[in-house]
Amino acid sequence: MRRVGAPVPSPDGKWVVASITESAYDPKAQVSDLWLIPTRSTDGRKARRLTGTVGGEGGAAWSPDGTRLVFSAKRDGDDTDQLYLLDLRGGEAQRLTTLTNGARSPKFSPDGRKIAFSSTDYPGALLESDNKRIASERKARKWNARIYDGFPIRNWDRWLEDRQPRLLVLDLAAGEPRNLLANSELVKAPGFAGQGGDGGGGLTAEWTPDGQGLVFVASTDRNKAAYSFTTTQLWYVGLDGAEPRRLTVDKHSWGSPTFTPDGRTLLATRDRASDKVYTNTELAAFAWNGAAAGAPLGAPRLLTAGWDRAVTSFAPTADSRRVYFLAEEAGHEKLFSAPIDGKAAAPGKSAVSLAFDMTRGVYGNLAIAQGSGEPVIVANYESATEPPEVVRIDAAKRGHEALTAFNTERVKPLDLAPVKHFWFTSRQGRRIHNMMVLPPGFDASKKYPLFVVIHGGPHTMFRDQWVLRWNYHLLAAPGYVVLLTNYSGSTGFGEAFAQSIQGDPLRSAGDETNEAADIALRDNAFIDASRQCAGGASYGGHLANWLQATTTRYRCLVSHAGLVNLESQWGTSDTVYGREINNGGPVWEQGPVWREQNPIRYAAQFKTPTLVTIGEQDFRVPLNNSLEYWTVLQRQQVPSRLVVFPEENHWILKGENSKLFYQEIHDWLARWLGPQAGTPR
Repeated sequence: MRRVGAPVPSPDGKWVVASITESAYDPKAQVSDLWLIPTRSTDGRKARRLTGTVGGEGGAAWSPDGTRLVFSAKRDGDDTDQLYLLDLRGGEAQRLTTLTNGARSPKFSPDGRKIAFSSTDYPGALLESDNKRIASERKARKWNARIYDGFPIRNWDRWLEDRQPRLLVLDLAAGEPRNLLANSELVKAPGFAGQGGDGGGGLTAEWTPDGQGLVFVASTDRNKAAYSFTTTQLWYVGLDGAEPRRLTVDKHSWGSPTFTPDGRTLLATRDRASDKVYTNTELAAFAWNGAAAGAPLGAPRLLTAGWDRAVTSFAPTADSRRVYFLAEEAGHEKLFSAPIDGKAAAPGKSAVSLAFDMTRGVYGNLAIAQGSGEPVIVANYESATEPPEVVRIDAAKRGHEALTAFNTERVKPLDLAPVKHFWFTSRQGRRIHNMMVLPPGFDASKKYPLFVVIHGGPHTMFRDQWVLRWNYHLLAAPGYVVLLTNYSGSTGFGEAFAQSIQGDPLRSAGDETNEAADIALRDNAFIDASRQCAGGASYGGHLANWLQATTTRYRCLVSHAGLVNLESQWGTSDTVYGREINNGGPVWEQGPVWREQNPIRYAAQFKTPTLVTIGEQDFRVPLNNSLEYWTVLQRQQVPSRLVVFPEENHWILKGENSKLFYQEIHDWLARWLGPQAGTPR
């Protein structure tokens, strides 16, 4: 099936551009290109492919007049991604940069004459010639070592390098990009990093309305990640390259700067400073005074005040009066809006309103055409039975129109039952949301085994969506009922619910997982209570290992990237401080959580057969935890199987490896749940 990327609307709202990937088991055969898609399906225009090269394109952005696209791509002759400019009136894409460390995240200036983008520099490099020289020197050196003086040192699947993000501007008439942050005090700060959490990341920027500067997101305290929560702030830098100035001066974390089309308001997301590991992402508005660009911003208007959900993506309307945004809620991701002036709410009430309710699917990657005379709201839409496509949302009509149908014909032959939702009240009095997926050829008169699948995070949510890894229907296909529980700690049910797992990382969520299975068995006669297995990945793997320690109800378990030892996970993961806070203090204080909710301390009780899988390049839940678990299982003579993917990280991404991963799960379940009831597939 084709994988449909985020839609980017043209200024006039007549078109969107999106990256479409044509998957292949052979990576060399995989194709990813930009497509131009009309926003109305009734005017005779057709979607068409814009690019046709081996390398994929990313970060596409429109020129203000809608005639050109800029994007990053790695094409013939490129060692890394460079910027390319494509004139939609005709001709081939032209390379704009040849930088040693590449170019990413381009944005046109308001007048269309310049392009801002992100790159990286080696330490001490002031000019591109310095980067070339240092790169050459490093390539020629005889030794190979990684050397660090501070934390963090890894992120997900990569060792952090000493290259730092930079913000550059290319004048299309001049031809040479200028580094706006070269030799600034900001980049010399020991904790300087871009957005993207402790992993650093790039410096995605937003042009100021007058085109004389850029607002961007950066951190100055990443070096404190071992003992403190880190933050990101909004900064301003002028085209003159003067020292960047900090715009937000509080302790909160700010991101996603976006100007309204009239240039009067700067919108941004805020994550509150707190002693909690999780807080809702809020949406705020600042008055923008162009004459005082670079001065600290005044007090924000919190547009989502009094609203208990977290903003995921947002966009202002073309008239600058409202902002639409997406947020998770009970298995869906829905569309909400609020007035930008903040005046529509009654005292003590939230100004946020639900655009319309939905009973299936999720939206994602919301965007709005900023120069259209009529509302043009686009997004991706998907459900557990519908792969992602590009849609146009009509809030007035309370729904959407599909603009693409890349996978419609591939899905038609499949027997994919919509997810079934149900709720129960846990023994702790919490309302717990669940989804159930039935196998193909389902017959309620037959008995089916139950596979309890546990989501990761923990601060995520099982959603009615098309999932590539742990796809609900693919797991159910051999003839299983799949149960998906949004236990305590899940998002989409309010901030307090997500925070409830702090200080209780495994026990309550594990109990609720078992309670959900009990309710499913009680209310569905077609589930065979004698044949249950459970499994999950990441935090879902953690919980699977906790179930190993605390119950023998399951015939088998599946643990992918799961910790078995809280203490060694804390010491070897790429992130540590949040784990310390979640568990009530540092390891050496040996608080109750470290002693009472650490699966390996219950190793004498391990009895359930377990499939253990892990990517060798996973630095979030490093290989050592899977090996510890495997060793204990073998020592206790518990039937078990270990599958290590040397080239994979936290996720199994390569096509053939993913195929093997699913086969291993199916074989393991068949071994312990057979003989298969229902209709085998």
